[in-house]
Amino acid sequence: MELFERIGEHEHEQVVFCSEPSCGYKGIIAIHNTTLGPALGGTRFWTYDSDEDAFIDALRLSRGMTYKAAVTGLNLGGGKSVIIGDPRTRHREAIFRAHGRFVESLKGRYITAEDVGTSVDDMEYVAMETEHVTGRQAMSGDPSPVTAYGVYMGIKAAAQERYGSDSLEGKRIAVQGVGHVGYYLCEDLAAEGAELIVTDIDEERVNRVVREFKARAVGPNEIYAVEAEVYAPSALGATVNDETIPQFKFDIVAGAANNVLAEARHGDALHERGILYAPDYVINAGGLINVYGELNGWTGERAMRKAGEIYNTLLDIFQVSREEGIPTYKAADRVAERRIKEVGRVQRTWV
Repeated sequence: MELFERIGEHEHEQVVFCSEPSCGYKGIIAIHNTTLGPALGGTRFWTYDSDEDAFIDALRLSRGMTYKAAVTGLNLGGGKSVIIGDPRTRHREAIFRAHGRFVESLKGRYITAEDVGTSVDDMEYVAMETEHVTGRQAMSGDPSPVTAYGVYMGIKAAAQERYGSDSLEGKRIAVQGVGHVGYYLCEDLAAEGAELIVTDIDEERVNRVVREFKARAVGPNEIYAVEAEVYAPSALGATVNDETIPQFKFDIVAGAANNVLAEARHGDALHERGILYAPDYVINAGGLINVYGELNGWTGERAMRKAGEIYNTLLDIFQVSREEGIPTYKAADRVAERRIKEVGRVQRTWV
């Protein structure tokens, strides 16, 4: 597919190719849609197999940010940056200051933040060149509790849809990944009396959750076949796939991980089996909410309240899925597209 065909495939507004040979910086900034507000999305630093792979990743990720912001009710558009290179390099200042200069050239159409391969320290270098950066040290702080709370409320919404009650007391919940977000999610779930089954590649993390929340530990590959009402993937992506779905005994799939479905057809497979799926970009939007709160001077309490609204957002998506007979991942896209269309009627493209 030709370059402009790819850009036009999902109606991206702008793609900027950036280069600073003096430090080896090569970057791509993709702006998908600014109908609702400036495009926000993190900067990913990765060793891509090819420039084309980096380009496609930037397009895919920026589009995802548009939908996440729209469905969550935030006045933000979708964007994303990728930097092509070795994220383990120690020579970071020149690279990220160069990146900051290109972000600055967009004059606020795009706001960046940390992502895979980057850190809050890297964002401090970006901030030396532009004010259009968020997620910095001593600003909004660790987004993990906000993200986890949104996931917790999303699981309650899924329980309400499936069982007619959002109580999680006594419900068995299999949490895959108990790092920052997973740990806080376990804390919220345990406080309501849920029975936790957990796994992680880090044994110490597992031991902590077992000790503090009376969880039961299983091996990383055993989590897919446990007897539980809810599967909460909160680490790896693509864990709903051809190999795992036949093992599922769950009623609900709802967790903090990104890109839970290996392919879109796996969302169809869950729908056909009667397993309720809470679309990942909806239920894990707490991190974006936390950043949005930083941009708008929100208190931590206000960000938490906004994350709690994920509950009602998911109920709306489940209703669309029910009424139209479509999988929930498609219903989420429709809800997001509807908001963009409605706001677009009364508001010009953001400049």
